[in-house]
Amino acid sequence: MHALGRALVLGAGGLVGTAWTAGLVSGLRRGGVDLGEADLVVGTSAGAIIAALLATGQDPDRLAAPARPAGSGSAPPQVDGRRLGEAFAVLGDAASDPAGARRRVGRIALAAETGPEQAHVARMRAMVGADRWPDRPLLITATDAETGEQEIFDRASGASLPSAVAASTAFPGIYPPITVNGRRYMDGALRSATNAGLAAGARTLVVIDPQAHLFPRELLHQELAGAAAHTVVTVEPDPASIRVFGPDLNDRTAWEPAYQAGLRQAADAAERLRLAWKTGSGAE
Repeated sequence: MHALGRALVLGAGGLVGTAWTAGLVSGLRRGGVDLGEADLVVGTSAGAIIAALLATGQDPDRLAAPARPAGSGSAPPQVDGRRLGEAFAVLGDAASDPAGARRRVGRIALAAETGPEQAHVARMRAMVGADRWPDRPLLITATDAETGEQEIFDRASGASLPSAVAASTAFPGIYPPITVNGRRYMDGALRSATNAGLAAGARTLVVIDPQAHLFPRELLHQELAGAAAHTVVTVEPDPASIRVFGPDLNDRTAWEPAYQAGLRQAADAAERLRLAWKTGSGAE
């Protein structure tokens, strides 16, 4: 018997994936599938932004256009192109020693010149629209920049919600590692694009994976097998959405087209999700 009814897992995808996911969940809500009703929400990187937004009761429509935070957060990210290239080179050759690769990428992240931590925390606070953790279960993943080990933030972890989201989205060379409880943390997707295994035991598991087209399906299938949900529904960008994404998932100019692509794709996704979501709630 599953102790957990409905779990929602939101995966990584850069700025473009954030916008697409926001449009998708907004369109699903309009179509009668409110993913904000999940009993557990797991967010990784881009997915952490939407996870925090939904779990705190915010309207995903607020991300139809990119947020422009006030104060220090208004500055654009200070990308360190050289370090970013080094990180991608290490990750591209990580299959033989993924744990070692994460540690090497962590050293790159710590050495990168990507601006002050608080600027990134301010950006994430503006996008999420909330400072406090919700009462409902919300898990946000990050990676320890020194050890390469996974960290899972929740309301008992001692991290503020914006700091947890900032850590989860801190891709090396783009954003600075974020300090929480004296340690530095970077992007949660460096271990897994979705971390779907954290939703183990759900009756109904919905996984939204904006980067599904970029990685072998076997990686997600292994995690889903470990989660052992009764019903699993995965949603990934369709060909039209992928065309809108373009080659750079951090292209801010693609934000609004990607949001609209998610909104459009929601009509089809709602048809696949409606029964599973209702059944997972225990409703007849």
